[in-house]
Amino acid sequence: MSSKNLAEYWKKNLSYVGILLVIWFVVSYGFGILLADQLDSVKFFGFKLGFWFAQQGSEVIFVVLIFVYVWLMNKLDAEYDVHED
Repeated sequence: MSSKNLAEYWKKNLSYVGILLVIWFVVSYGFGILLADQLDSVKFFGFKLGFWFAQQGSEVIFVVLIFVYVWLMNKLDAEYDVHED
C-alpha cells in the first residue's frame, strides 16, 4: 500500500474510532449520569430509563459498537485491499 493510501486508511480508521467513542461517551456518561434524572421519567421494561442506561444500557450499546466497528473495518479493509482471506 502506498503511503498516501496508508494515510487515508488510518484517517478513516481514526474517524470511525472517534465517532464510536463519542457515541459511547454520550450513552454511558451522558445518559447514565448527567441525564439520568430526566430519563427516569420514562419506563423501559419496568425500570426507569436512567437507571437502565446506568446499569445495562451503556454495556449493551458498547457491545453493539464493537460489532459496528468490526463491520466498518471489514468494509474499509476490503476497500483498501488489505482484508484477510
